[in-house]
Amino acid sequence: MRCYSSNSTPLILVLCLLCSPILSLAASQGSSCVINRNCNSGLHCETCMANRNIKPRCTRIQPSDPKSKGTDLPFNRYTWLTTHNSFARLGQIRSKTGTPNVAPRNQQDTITQQLNNGVRGLMLDMYDFLNDIWLCHSYGGNCYNYTAFVPALGVLKEINVFLEANPSEVITIFIEDYVTSPMGLPKVFNESGLMKYWFPVSRMPKNGGDWPLLSDMIKSNQRLLVFTSKSWKENKEGIAYEWTYVVENQYGKGGMNAGSCPNRAESAPMSTTSRSLVLVNYFPDIPDFATACKHNSAPLLDMLNTCHNLSANRWANFIAVDFYKRSDGGGAAEATDVANAHLICGCNKLSLCKDNSTFGVCEAQAKPSPPTSTSTGILTGPSSSSGFMLKSWLVLIVVNSMLVNACSL
Repeated sequence: MRCYSSNSTPLILVLCLLCSPILSLAASQGSSCVINRNCNSGLHCETCMANRNIKPRCTRIQPSDPKSKGTDLPFNRYTWLTTHNSFARLGQIRSKTGTPNVAPRNQQDTITQQLNNGVRGLMLDMYDFLNDIWLCHSYGGNCYNYTAFVPALGVLKEINVFLEANPSEVITIFIEDYVTSPMGLPKVFNESGLMKYWFPVSRMPKNGGDWPLLSDMIKSNQRLLVFTSKSWKENKEGIAYEWTYVVENQYGKGGMNAGSCPNRAESAPMSTTSRSLVLVNYFPDIPDFATACKHNSAPLLDMLNTCHNLSANRWANFIAVDFYKRSDGGGAAEATDVANAHLICGCNKLSLCKDNSTFGVCEAQAKPSPPTSTSTGILTGPSSSSGFMLKSWLVLIVVNSMLVNACSL
């Protein structure tokens, strides 16, 4: 007996159809799925074993665009999804030096893919290495062949391409700065073409005042904010010292304790209102892909609320996570939307904010629509996981039947 017959051709067609857009029902968040294309735009299909959820479901990877509610608020009245060690990507086995890279990974995709998914804050570790500026995930203030990822210039050029193609987007870069070569950072930013978007230090409020309007930053094309961890570079190189403008909570395990939101050592206390921007970190000391879906779900939302209460009732402007695409539902994207809703309009959900409306005026929350049905009684529609699963099972039954026929004597 052999598993082949003239019936194999339709079998292959059915298998192809299962993975094609034809059978994709564009399921909503929480709906069952098989592959990513089964889910609506801005979602993907995954499980969260860390939360004991083994059934693949559609989960969010993209926050809503806060600009859709207007751009005439100060920059500090918006929240931006931020990736920790944005450059440290799974799948890059070797450094650009050719040496196997043994450094931890914090993200799943490229900088360009992150930006396309709505990430607007990037955390980059920059080092002097091989007579150039490199992105490394290293230790002791030095970069090595086995901790180096890529030269910084290539990533900065990716950002430049994105800003050129998206003239209304604003990006913030937080540099963990180990560059000691004179004017090393200004040189690489000049080479990348990004200086034409540079937001000048002279326009940054130093005493807790409001930032310029987002619309003004877009109109003036000053759409790139860059912060360094080296205080002396603000006067010498024109790069803003982060903690003159930002309060930031403790990163790693120390920033993940429920009910507390301590500042990191370099930052003023979270309640310091002379800094206009608030950055909330929520990721462990050692990146863990398996548990990231749990961390980026309810615990992240809890920490967002805790840090709001301990930051003089201010919502985070930047929410930094590992593996931003991983969650058990809404994830870091939802957390970003929640903070934006409170900052932009004072509502609980961004969808309830009226465009360019008075603060505190919210849309009435609509009641969920009942599922529709076809004459066969099978549930359909983008929000129906039952309809999706029934359709999938029907396809699998057909496949199974054809396999039996194909494998029979």
